[in-house]
Amino acid sequence: MATKRTYGEACRFAYALDIVGERWALLVVRELLLGPKRFTDLRTSLPHASSNILSERLRDLEQGGVIQRRKLPPPAASSVYELTEWGRELEPIVTKLGAWGARSPIPPESQEIGPDSIVLALRSLFDPDAAGDLEATYALQIGEERFRVEIAGGEVELARDVPTEPLLSIAVPDAPTLAAILTAQLPLDDALASGAAQIEGSKQATKRFLRLFPMPEPCPGSSAPTEAMASGSHGP
Repeated sequence: MATKRTYGEACRFAYALDIVGERWALLVVRELLLGPKRFTDLRTSLPHASSNILSERLRDLEQGGVIQRRKLPPPAASSVYELTEWGRELEPIVTKLGAWGARSPIPPESQEIGPDSIVLALRSLFDPDAAGDLEATYALQIGEERFRVEIAGGEVELARDVPTEPLLSIAVPDAPTLAAILTAQLPLDDALASGAAQIEGSKQATKRFLRLFPMPEPCPGSSAPTEAMASGSHGP
């Protein structure tokens, strides 16, 4: 694939960076990991990327075989971007990179974090030992966005979806609120009492859900992981 910049090496790692190493490219991939999005959805999810840059990055990723466009049937009749089968193979890479970044000794300056980012962070935080033989489906509502979290066989499955009969439903106004609850900077009882979080299900089930996603140990000399997550560093 011809790109504006290339490392010009036969090394496959360098070639991979030729494809997804441009600024915003992997964040576009992140935003599509949970399902297709329209261009306007991507603009909302990536507010600091200009329309021209986003269009250029989408074009590069499409030419590189990472994403593809698909036209929705009527009455929607709009186009969406989605990952190709090869593009979806980037999911464990994005997850691992996010987990690695979460333990940085230098926390990010920005405190922004989006719904897809915080939901995808659940994959890197998931503790299969804490889950044990648990099999359950959870519904998350972050603002207007809805997600499904399914636990089974010691694994977690995430999707932009509305489960029909979840064991527990959690609704929060925005992603930073969920991050604060996950890191215990905002205790669950306080979040429920203030209305910052609403649940449909038992408080016991909610607390067990939160225990499935413990904060990682910080690397030597780093800030506390709760501070890093609250500032958005756990987003993959």
